[in-house]
Amino acid sequence: MEAIIELDKKLLLFLNSFHADWLDPIILYVTKTFFWLPLYLFLLYLVIKNYKKYSWIPLLGIALTITMTDRITSGFMKPYFKRLRPSQDPDLEGLVRLVDNYKGGLYGFASSHAANTFATAIFFFLLFRNNYKWMWLLFVWAIGMTYTRIYLGVHYPGDILVGGMLGMLCGWIGFTISNKLDLKFRLRSS
Repeated sequence: MEAIIELDKKLLLFLNSFHADWLDPIILYVTKTFFWLPLYLFLLYLVIKNYKKYSWIPLLGIALTITMTDRITSGFMKPYFKRLRPSQDPDLEGLVRLVDNYKGGLYGFASSHAANTFATAIFFFLLFRNNYKWMWLLFVWAIGMTYTRIYLGVHYPGDILVGGMLGMLCGWIGFTISNKLDLKFRLRSS
């Protein structure tokens, strides 16, 4: 386990070293959930357009998905594992490049950003993969969004990897529940 943690630190320092002063304020803004509100509104539009009176079913599914990822990462994993973020780790002080002294919370394992973005990506990919072939671009968004966390020095790559895998599992669970509800209610009404 010690070798994995050491590799995680080395990989963080390598990936965190790719900085450009002009990019710092952009990354700091892009990492915020609020920045992506237009994307979320667009996904909401697609749900309403495709599901009409049954829109509540996938909306319930995504709400369940995000609740799961957030509760598991922030409610359980971070307080349980108590792994300091790189930005909070005294051993890495001066080695990790921070932007505007942004440090995030104290603990970072596993990444809630990664869990939430990958959960959203897989949920909507599964929901709309047959309707919109470009839905795979949500994974590009999720990768970019989670890289901002490494760029800012607030997550190790391992935090991102575990958060992303957890997010995809929760996204799949949320989609599966949503899909079963959709089938049940559509069959009942026909």
